Amino acid sequence: MNQLDRLPTKADFAHVTDWVFDLDNTLYPHHVNLFSQIDRNMTAYVAALLQMDPVAAKTLQKDYYRDHGTTLQGLMLHHGIDPNDFLEKAHAIDYTVVPADPALGEAIKALPGRKFIFTNGSVPHAEKTARALGILDHFDDIFDIVAADFVPKPAGDTYHKFMSLHRVDTKNAAMFEDLPRNLIVPKTLGMKTVLLVPRNFEYEFAETWERTNGTDTEVDYVTEDLTGFLTRLLSDD
Repeated sequence: MNQLDRLPTKADFAHVTDWVFDLDNTLYPHHVNLFSQIDRNMTAYVAALLQMDPVAAKTLQKDYYRDHGTTLQGLMLHHGIDPNDFLEKAHAIDYTVVPADPALGEAIKALPGRKFIFTNGSVPHAEKTARALGILDHFDDIFDIVAADFVPKPAGDTYHKFMSLHRVDTKNAAMFEDLPRNLIVPKTLGMKTVLLVPRNFEYEFAETWERTNGTDTEVDYVTEDLTGFLTRLLSDD
Protein backbone atom coordinates (compact mmCIF):
# COMPACT_ATOMS: atom_id res chain seq x y z
CA MET A 1 0.00 0.00 0.00
CA ASN A 2 1.23 3.48 -0.86
CA GLN A 3 1.82 5.60 2.26
CA LEU A 4 -0.38 8.32 0.77
CA ASP A 5 -3.30 5.97 1.40
CA ARG A 6 -2.43 5.64 5.10
CA LEU A 7 -4.29 8.25 7.11
CA PRO A 8 -2.74 9.13 10.46
CA THR A 9 -4.68 8.96 13.68
CA LYS A 10 -4.27 11.06 16.78
CA ALA A 11 -3.06 7.96 18.62
CA ASP A 12 -0.22 7.43 16.12
CA PHE A 13 1.39 10.69 17.23
CA ALA A 14 0.14 10.86 20.82
CA HIS A 15 3.66 10.25 22.16
CA VAL A 16 5.24 13.07 20.12
CA THR A 17 6.56 15.99 22.17
CA ASP A 18 9.01 17.45 19.62
CA TRP A 19 7.86 18.37 16.12
CA VAL A 20 10.65 19.00 13.60
CA PHE A 21 9.93 20.59 10.23
CA ASP A 22 12.10 21.12 7.21
CA LEU A 23 11.45 24.49 5.57
CA ASP A 24 11.46 24.63 1.77
CA ASN A 25 8.74 22.57 0.06
CA THR A 26 7.62 21.34 3.47
CA LEU A 27 6.11 24.26 5.36
CA TYR A 28 4.79 25.60 2.07
CA PRO A 29 3.56 23.50 -0.90
CA HIS A 30 5.84 22.50 -3.76
CA HIS A 31 3.79 24.48 -6.27
CA VAL A 32 4.76 27.78 -4.60
CA ASN A 33 8.22 27.03 -6.03
CA LEU A 34 10.01 29.62 -3.93
CA PHE A 35 13.21 27.64 -4.38
CA SER A 36 13.30 28.45 -8.11
CA GLN A 37 14.48 31.96 -7.22
CA ILE A 38 17.22 30.60 -4.96
CA ASP A 39 18.18 28.14 -7.67
CA ARG A 40 18.66 30.96 -10.19
CA ASN A 41 20.76 32.92 -7.71
CA MET A 42 22.97 29.92 -7.02
CA THR A 43 23.51 29.31 -10.72
CA ALA A 44 24.46 32.97 -11.19
CA TYR A 45 26.86 32.74 -8.25
CA VAL A 46 28.60 29.68 -9.69
CA ALA A 47 28.77 31.25 -13.15
CA ALA A 48 30.36 34.45 -11.80
CA LEU A 49 32.73 32.62 -9.46
CA LEU A 50 34.08 30.20 -12.03
CA GLN A 51 33.56 32.29 -15.16
CA MET A 52 31.28 29.65 -16.65
CA ASP A 53 28.34 29.98 -18.99
CA PRO A 54 24.96 29.57 -17.28
CA VAL A 55 24.29 26.08 -18.66
CA ALA A 56 27.60 24.68 -17.43
CA ALA A 57 27.21 26.53 -14.13
CA LYS A 58 23.78 25.01 -13.54
CA THR A 59 25.08 21.51 -14.29
CA LEU A 60 27.93 21.93 -11.81
CA GLN A 61 25.60 23.44 -9.23
CA LYS A 62 23.26 20.44 -9.47
CA ASP A 63 26.18 18.02 -9.30
CA TYR A 64 27.36 19.64 -6.07
CA TYR A 65 23.83 19.58 -4.67
CA ARG A 66 23.40 15.89 -5.46
CA ASP A 67 26.85 14.84 -4.23
CA HIS A 68 27.23 17.05 -1.15
CA GLY A 69 23.69 17.79 0.08
CA THR A 70 23.88 21.48 -0.83
CA THR A 71 25.50 23.54 -3.56
CA LEU A 72 27.14 25.52 -0.76
CA GLN A 73 28.92 22.48 0.66
CA GLY A 74 30.29 21.61 -2.77
CA LEU A 75 31.53 25.14 -3.34
CA MET A 76 33.16 25.24 0.09
CA LEU A 77 34.91 21.91 -0.42
CA HIS A 78 36.10 22.51 -3.97
CA HIS A 79 36.53 26.30 -4.13
CA GLY A 80 36.86 27.54 -0.54
CA ILE A 81 34.13 30.17 -0.83
CA ASP A 82 32.83 32.39 1.97
CA PRO A 83 29.60 30.62 3.02
CA ASN A 84 28.01 33.71 4.51
CA ASP A 85 28.45 35.65 1.27
CA PHE A 86 26.93 32.76 -0.66
CA LEU A 87 23.92 32.49 1.66
CA GLU A 88 23.24 36.21 1.49
CA LYS A 89 23.30 36.22 -2.31
CA ALA A 90 21.39 32.95 -2.71
CA HIS A 91 18.55 34.18 -0.50
CA ALA A 92 18.16 37.62 -2.09
CA ILE A 93 14.66 36.72 -3.30
CA ASP A 94 11.05 37.95 -3.34
CA TYR A 95 9.16 36.41 -0.41
CA THR A 96 5.84 37.97 -1.37
CA VAL A 97 5.12 34.90 -3.54
CA VAL A 98 4.67 32.88 -0.32
CA PRO A 99 0.97 32.95 0.62
CA ALA A 100 -0.10 33.40 4.22
CA ASP A 101 -1.50 30.19 5.69
CA PRO A 102 -3.51 30.96 8.85
CA ALA A 103 -4.89 27.41 9.04
CA LEU A 104 -1.36 25.97 9.08
CA GLY A 105 -0.41 28.45 11.78
CA GLU A 106 -3.31 27.38 13.96
CA ALA A 107 -2.47 23.70 13.47
CA ILE A 108 1.21 24.16 14.37
CA LYS A 109 0.31 26.31 17.36
CA ALA A 110 -2.05 23.61 18.65
CA LEU A 111 0.50 20.79 18.47
CA PRO A 112 1.48 19.64 21.98
CA GLY A 113 5.15 20.19 22.77
CA ARG A 114 8.00 22.00 21.07
CA LYS A 115 8.26 22.89 17.39
CA PHE A 116 11.44 23.45 15.41
CA ILE A 117 12.49 24.39 11.89
CA PHE A 118 15.52 22.32 10.81
CA THR A 119 16.77 23.59 7.46
CA ASN A 120 19.75 23.45 5.12
CA GLY A 121 19.04 27.13 4.48
CA SER A 122 19.83 30.08 6.73
CA VAL A 123 17.99 31.53 9.72
CA PRO A 124 17.16 34.79 7.87
CA HIS A 125 15.70 32.79 4.98
CA ALA A 126 13.66 30.63 7.36
CA GLU A 127 12.43 33.65 9.31
CA LYS A 128 11.34 35.52 6.20
CA THR A 129 9.58 32.48 4.78
CA ALA A 130 7.85 31.58 8.04
CA ARG A 131 6.87 35.21 8.59
CA ALA A 132 5.28 35.33 5.13
CA LEU A 133 3.34 32.16 5.98
CA GLY A 134 2.28 33.72 9.28
CA ILE A 135 3.73 30.86 11.35
CA LEU A 136 7.06 32.19 12.64
CA ASP A 137 5.88 32.86 16.20
CA HIS A 138 4.82 29.24 16.69
CA PHE A 139 8.35 27.80 16.61
CA ASP A 140 10.72 27.40 19.55
CA ASP A 141 13.88 27.65 17.46
CA ILE A 142 15.39 27.44 13.98
CA PHE A 143 18.40 25.19 13.39
CA ASP A 144 20.08 26.22 10.15
CA ILE A 145 23.11 25.42 8.02
CA VAL A 146 25.27 27.83 10.05
CA ALA A 147 24.40 26.03 13.30
CA ALA A 148 25.29 22.80 11.49
CA ASP A 149 28.77 24.15 10.72
CA PHE A 150 27.70 24.18 7.06
CA VAL A 151 27.38 20.38 6.95
CA PRO A 152 23.89 19.76 5.54
CA LYS A 153 21.28 17.09 5.99
CA PRO A 154 21.41 14.15 5.36
CA ALA A 155 24.73 13.96 7.26
CA GLY A 156 24.19 12.02 10.48
CA ASP A 157 26.40 14.34 12.55
CA THR A 158 24.15 17.27 11.70
CA TYR A 159 21.05 15.50 13.04
CA HIS A 160 22.91 14.52 16.19
CA LYS A 161 24.08 18.11 16.64
CA PHE A 162 20.50 19.35 16.42
CA MET A 163 19.14 16.63 18.74
CA SER A 164 21.89 17.23 21.31
CA LEU A 165 21.49 21.01 21.27
CA HIS A 166 17.77 20.80 21.99
CA ARG A 167 17.83 17.58 24.04
CA VAL A 168 15.37 15.92 21.69
CA ASP A 169 14.26 12.41 22.64
CA THR A 170 13.98 10.92 19.17
CA LYS A 171 11.57 8.22 20.35
CA ASN A 172 9.12 11.03 21.09
CA ALA A 173 9.74 13.15 18.00
CA ALA A 174 8.44 13.50 14.46
CA MET A 175 10.21 14.79 11.36
CA PHE A 176 8.50 16.39 8.35
CA GLU A 177 10.53 16.60 5.12
CA ASP A 178 10.16 16.83 1.36
CA LEU A 179 13.26 14.73 0.53
CA PRO A 180 13.22 10.99 1.33
CA ARG A 181 16.98 10.85 1.84
CA ASN A 182 16.67 13.41 4.65
CA LEU A 183 14.36 11.04 6.55
CA ILE A 184 16.76 8.08 6.63
CA VAL A 185 18.59 9.18 9.79
CA PRO A 186 15.43 10.30 11.64
CA LYS A 187 13.85 6.92 10.89
CA THR A 188 16.86 5.01 12.24
CA LEU A 189 16.72 7.19 15.37
CA GLY A 190 13.15 6.13 16.02
CA MET A 191 11.34 9.27 14.91
CA LYS A 192 7.99 9.28 13.17
CA THR A 193 8.70 10.36 9.58
CA VAL A 194 6.36 12.25 7.25
CA LEU A 195 7.17 13.04 3.63
CA LEU A 196 5.62 16.07 1.92
CA VAL A 197 4.98 15.53 -1.79
CA PRO A 198 3.53 17.65 -4.60
CA ARG A 199 -0.12 17.31 -5.51
CA ASN A 200 -0.64 14.06 -7.39
CA PHE A 201 3.12 13.44 -7.20
CA GLU A 202 3.65 15.98 -9.98
CA TYR A 203 7.31 16.88 -9.52
CA GLU A 204 7.62 19.76 -11.95
CA PHE A 205 10.72 21.29 -10.41
CA ALA A 206 12.52 18.45 -8.60
CA GLU A 207 15.48 16.48 -9.87
CA THR A 208 14.72 12.85 -10.74
CA TRP A 209 16.77 11.53 -7.83
CA GLU A 210 14.83 13.72 -5.38
CA ARG A 211 11.48 12.19 -6.22
CA THR A 212 9.53 9.46 -4.48
CA ASN A 213 6.94 6.93 -5.58
CA GLY A 214 5.53 6.86 -2.05
CA THR A 215 7.06 3.53 -1.04
CA ASP A 216 10.31 4.63 0.60
CA THR A 217 11.12 2.47 3.63
CA GLU A 218 12.33 5.46 5.65
CA VAL A 219 8.91 7.10 5.35
CA ASP A 220 6.05 6.34 7.72
CA TYR A 221 3.52 8.67 6.11
CA VAL A 222 3.19 10.65 2.89
CA THR A 223 0.97 13.68 2.49
CA GLU A 224 0.21 16.37 -0.09
CA ASP A 225 -1.40 18.58 2.56
CA LEU A 226 0.55 19.47 5.71
CA THR A 227 -2.28 21.47 7.23
CA GLY A 228 -4.76 18.66 6.69
CA PHE A 229 -2.33 16.11 8.10
CA LEU A 230 -1.68 18.10 11.27
CA THR A 231 -5.36 18.92 11.70
CA ARG A 232 -6.17 15.22 11.62
CA LEU A 233 -3.67 14.62 14.42
CA LEU A 234 -5.45 17.22 16.54
CA SER A 235 -8.91 15.81 15.88
CA ASP A 236 -10.77 13.61 18.35
CA ASP A 237 -12.47 11.73 15.51
